[in-house]
Amino acid sequence: PSMTSLGVTTLISDSGITRYKIITEEWSIFDKKEPPYWAFEKGVYLEKFDTLLHIDASIKADTAYYYDRKKLWELKGNVQIRSQRGDKFETAQMFWDEKNKSVYSDKFIKIEQEDKIIKGYGFESNQELTEYEIKNTTGIFTVEDTAPVEETDDLELIAVITAAIHAYEEAQGNVVEGDLVVRSIKKRNNRWQNA
Repeated sequence: PSMTSLGVTTLISDSGITRYKIITEEWSIFDKKEPPYWAFEKGVYLEKFDTLLHIDASIKADTAYYYDRKKLWELKGNVQIRSQRGDKFETAQMFWDEKNKSVYSDKFIKIEQEDKIIKGYGFESNQELTEYEIKNTTGIFTVEDTAPVEETDDLELIAVITAAIHAYEEAQGNVVEGDLVVRSIKKRNNRWQNA
């Protein structure tokens, strides 16, 4: 490295505007390498500011590299990002392309929001982390059932359903003791259920 600094807390500006706050144990600059880069191999904590100096995002990673010419950050190992609206992003590797104002990864990612957790492999977002796409998603979501409920007391329909349930149970080898009577049914999401 052409320069190494230890125990660093600094503000970085671009075109006279403060853009970042960086806190790291060790910051090495490799400006003779091709391409030149900055290395934060003992961990980094970074805050990104908007033009009014509000924190847009906070980023923590075990290791980070910044490629100055490309304006590209590569964050590696226990990458944790908190967006301005409070969403938490966790992954093993993330790229932040300042030039194209995008954030992306092809690794597993977990996103925690107030009402849901989303997981997947592969991720693309704007740099504000407000509009994103996750590939191969899984997750836990709260879903409200807003489908209208229809109820019926159509005796013929109820009799048919009751008979069908008896026939099904007997075909399964189950003994139906007593009278099984469906008194009322409702339709939700185009499926009839016992009310």
